[in-house]
Parts: sequence; structure tokens; C-alpha cells
Amino acid sequence: MASVDVNFISNLPPGPLDAYRKRATFDWKQMKLFFEDAELLKVKMQLWQCLENDPIFERSLVVQPTEDMKRITALQLHNFRRYKILTPKMAKLPYKKKTRLLMTINEALAVTFPDVSVKHALGVDLFKNTLTTLGTERHQHILDAAWNGTALSCLALTEVAHGSNTKKMRTTSTYDKNTQEFVINTPDFQAAKCWVGNLGKSCTLALLFAQLYTNEQCYGLHAFVVPIRDPVTLLPYPGVTIGDMGEKIGLHGIDNGFIMFKDYRIPRENLLNRTADVTPEGEYKSSFSEPGKILAAALENLSAGRVGIMQESSNNLICAVTIAVRYAALRKQFNCKPDDDNETPIIEYQLHQWRLFPYVSAAAVFKIFISAFTNEYLSIVERSTAATKIEDFTAVVSEVHAIVSSSKPLMTWTCRDAVQECREACGGHGFLKSARFGDIRGAVDPTVTYEGDNNVLGQQASNWLLRQWEKVRHSEEDPCSPLGTCTFLKGYEEILGRTFVGTVVQDVLSLSFIHTCYEWLITYIVQETYNKQQSLVSTGKCRTEARNESQVYWASVLTRIYGEYNAFKFYCSQLATTQGSMHTVLEQLGILYGVSNLEKHCSYFYQGRFARTPEFSLLLKEGVLRACAGLKDNVVAIVDALAPPDYVINSVLGKTDGKLYENLQATFLQNPKALTRPEWWQEIVVPGAPDFKKPKCKL
Repeated sequence: MASVDVNFISNLPPGPLDAYRKRATFDWKQMKLFFEDAELLKVKMQLWQCLENDPIFERSLVVQPTEDMKRITALQLHNFRRYKILTPKMAKLPYKKKTRLLMTINEALAVTFPDVSVKHALGVDLFKNTLTTLGTERHQHILDAAWNGTALSCLALTEVAHGSNTKKMRTTSTYDKNTQEFVINTPDFQAAKCWVGNLGKSCTLALLFAQLYTNEQCYGLHAFVVPIRDPVTLLPYPGVTIGDMGEKIGLHGIDNGFIMFKDYRIPRENLLNRTADVTPEGEYKSSFSEPGKILAAALENLSAGRVGIMQESSNNLICAVTIAVRYAALRKQFNCKPDDDNETPIIEYQLHQWRLFPYVSAAAVFKIFISAFTNEYLSIVERSTAATKIEDFTAVVSEVHAIVSSSKPLMTWTCRDAVQECREACGGHGFLKSARFGDIRGAVDPTVTYEGDNNVLGQQASNWLLRQWEKVRHSEEDPCSPLGTCTFLKGYEEILGRTFVGTVVQDVLSLSFIHTCYEWLITYIVQETYNKQQSLVSTGKCRTEARNESQVYWASVLTRIYGEYNAFKFYCSQLATTQGSMHTVLEQLGILYGVSNLEKHCSYFYQGRFARTPEFSLLLKEGVLRACAGLKDNVVAIVDALAPPDYVINSVLGKTDGKLYENLQATFLQNPKALTRPEWWQEIVVPGAPDFKKPKCKL
């Protein structure tokens, strides 16, 4: 990769972290532009500067009441939309360029103010994306309002009794041809839409998914734009009941709500009609021959939301490891050598490296993976919206869905686990609110559930892989994998015949070895999962029961390793664009990511007879430790390359200046009531308590 201009990236302040920064074998700014597109990074920097200069975005030093947080978050979103970073002119940009820019802006917002980002993603970005891909010219005036900042929406899909099983949702939208209106009804509380972000207090429109009825026939779940509040008074319209769901365990600034409808009418034109429409006379017309594909096309828009969550998880992971690594380079405890009086930075201890460095490698791999995959995904969406028949893209859309369905669980779970490990690695200081792990954890926690529960979503990826295996193994066809994520399955006989013959640790420390292992592992587990399902069917189980009873140890593991493999594969492809010392370090990160993951799956290699001696397990373990040690001198510079500015990370433990104890002292003293007696002191005073400051009376 040719050297590029890095002058727009600010230098890091000198300080105690220089002891490790000077050991780096590469230019951290050049590496930053491997992880970031230069022009998009400038957009982020512009936004972060706006936020830092805006008093409404000043962070509180104390936990605020939930209602105050909802109010402040709403005001922050209001100010953010006034920055005009998102301009109506952007609406005229080519789809891919426009959407990449929008995602970059929301990415920069998400890593800094996740509550505001979620409100914006649901109420603006997802709304605009859905109107663009599912709507037509008759919805242009609504789309214009979203671009102009005069409308805020919400996504009303989940119901009290149904979330993952969308086909069983019971909110109805029945066409009345006499008035050319849809009549929306909620049959009972279990069918109430719930967990709807922006609904509780603030939005005026809902992107509602309801069962469409016309001429007494149900045509499945469809999307409707539904006005729900008067934009002047913010009071619900008659026929609409809206409530706030109350306290949550995180993202307190989001006003999650529930909504119920009673004979509520909307114009016929409010149906998003790119895939299907109802004529004024009540005739249902679809561009699909199968009703199930309509639902699939409508819900495929959720992939954009899931990609955004993957992006958000990647950035939260980066923040967590940045804080923990910088702290580890500064925090000194005990001595590595008995004859040394100087205390040792905890980053020098093998156990600490083993705890943190694999997550640093995951942060690097995920950052590249999500960027490369997003470009691929947006290209596909751009083609599908330009095509006259979306069905032409069924194969590639199915594979994209499989990638997303495995990657979203992988990335959100990895981020969740990393935040906790990083918090613990910072000891008691990591428990401070000002360390920021609590806020990051609060933002990460819901991602494993919303936009598709991880355990349920992952089954869609394993089901897709099983279908490809059936093609290869029993129909003698090539796998239907236009993006090439499982084309290797056609060589299953050669792959399953592989065995491990390594004898030294270097045999496991190569990208090619890791690639070989993943091909074998996926092929073996997809075969065994398929065989187990067939065995269950042969005993009288139906296909659904067989799928359900082959998840533990098999299909769920298949989903995980498929996600890991895709992240690794995309990363290696981008790695080919680099050279020199930076390439060496990036390759080491990829190797650590691979061997640390493979070591966790070790039992399957023995179960499938890929490995037959203890050396495989022993060498993988030694490989993890060797890879960690090899990264130690570069790891501070690596997180410098990955990390956003101090304002974004917002951690007393992870500042770029490295002045750990000075920053802690300032934080302690900034507590508004740090040095004051509590207002409630009289309530805890014990009458007659001895004053030990006074000398004891002599008899």
C-alpha cells in the first residue's frame, strides 16, 4: 500500500505512553488509514468537533434520572439534525456513496453518544432506507420530510407475544375499498407493538409492519407509514394508544414505547408498495409469485440495521481494548524479576497479554471485515434497487443474509465479552463510571437481542449452510455461493481427508494454516449437523424438531465458526494491499485472531480425526502465547491506530497523554460533592457516639 498523506491526523501528546510507542515497528498514522477511509475519517472528525463544541453534548459526571436522560437525548438529536451534516443534497447522491456516508456519520455518533445514535438510526436512517427500497414515488413527500429534519419515525415490528416469529404477528391492516383506507387494529394486548425506540415520547410517524387483509384474505406482513402523533402537540391521534415502557438496564435515553390501534384509518397510499400494492378496488398485486418472498423482501431491510449494529460493536470493542491496553502499559504492579526494585507494567505479564491481546486482534479483524463487507452489501442493494426483478438476486441476497446472521451474533457477543474482560483487567479503577466500561456495556448489552435475537438469528445462517451441503453432497451441485463464502464445500472429500502433521509452533502460526483449519472445521461440522438432523428425521421427528434438537454443540457452533471464517477471510483479502513492517504486524494480528479462535474449537478437530496426537492442542496453545508476546511491543501503537480521539473514548483510564494518576486525581476532585458532608448526615449520626479524636478521660 502506497504511503498516503496523514497530516490531517493530529499528533499524540507526549507522555508516559511514549515508552511503548517508541518500540513500535510501524507508523501508527499509516496504519490508521488502513483501518479507515481517509475521506470518511475526515467526516467523522468534523462531526466529533461539532459535538465537542456543543454544550448540549457535554457529558454528565453523574448518573441522571431516566426522564432527564430521555429529554437530553431528544434535545441532542434535535441539535445533531441542525448541524446540516446530513443535507437534502445527499439524497441525490448515488445510493452506495450516499448510504456509506450516512453510515459513517451514524458510526461516529454511535461510538460517542449511543443513545442519540439509536434514536437517529431508527427514526431517520432506517426510515429513509426503507422508504427508498420499499416505497415508490408516492412516498417522496414523506422521504423529503425525513431528509429535511421535520419528521421523526420509529420501527414498529416486535409485538408483546412475538418477536422472532414475524409470521405470527397479529396487528392487522384491513383495506376498506369504500373509503380507500386501511383500518389498523390491535386485537389484544399480546399483539401490541412494543420495544419501539422513539415511540414512548417523541416520534410522530411509525413504520408499522402489520398483516395486510383485503377482500377477506390475508397476504402476510407488509410495511405501512402510519402517522401516530400530532406534530404540533405531540399528542396521539384518536384511535391510537401510546405508552412509555419505563426503566431499562441500559440506553436510558431511548424512549422505548408500546402502541395499540383501535379502528385507526390511514390512506391506501401509505402502504409501501414497491413489492406489492392494493388497487383502489381492493385487488392485491405483487411482483412476487410467492407471498413468503414479500415478507423476506420487506424484512431484508433489517439487514441494514444489523450491519449498523456490527459496525457499532466493532467500534465499542475498539474503545474497550484501547482503554485496557493503555491502562496496562501505565499501571505497574510487583516485579517480573526478583532482583529488580522497579515495578513492572502489567502489560508485560503473560496472563494479562492472554486476556487482552486476542480481543485487540478481534478489534482489528472486525474493523476491516465490517468495512469491506459493508461495501459489498451496499453494492448488492444498489443492484437490487436498480433491477426490474429482485428475484434475480435471490442467491446473493440469501448469502448476504447468512453472512449477517452469523456475523451479528459473533461481533456482538465478542464485544460483550471483551468489555467485561477489559473492565476486570483494569481492576477496581475499571469500575469507575469515568472509566466508561459501564456505559459501553450498557450500549452493547441490548445488541445481542434487538434486530434479531442472536441465538435465533444464527439458525438462519446454519440453515443456509446445510442447504448448500445438501446441494453438494446429495444433488452433486455446486454450492449456491455467489460471494464465495462456502464454495470450498465442493471439495469436501479432499478437505475431510486432511490431517494435522505439524511438529513445531511455527506450523500453526500462518494465515494459510488457519484458512485450512477453518475449511476443514466448517465442512466437518456441517456434515455432522446434517447427519444428526437426518438421523432424527429417520426416528420420526419432523424437520423442525430435527433442527431444534441439533443446535447445541452442532448448528450453533457451525454459525459461530462460519462468522469467524468470514471475518478472517475478508481481513486477509485486505491485508494483501499492505507491505513492509505494517504488513508484518497486521499479519500477526490476523494470526492471533485465528489461532485464539481455533484453540477454543479444539475438541472438534479431535472428534473428526483431523488431529490425532496431543501436539495439535499443545501447539495451538503455545501459538496463542507466542503470538501475544510478538505483539507486545506494538500493541499500544496498534490501539492508537484503531482508536478515536479522547473526546470519543471519554475514559479517565485511556487518555492519549498517558497521565493516568493525574487524570484520576482530577476526576476524583471534579465530583461535585467529593469533599462535602452529605446533606443527610444528621439522619445517620448516632446519639452519644464517642469522639475518638478527643483524649480519653483519666480516672
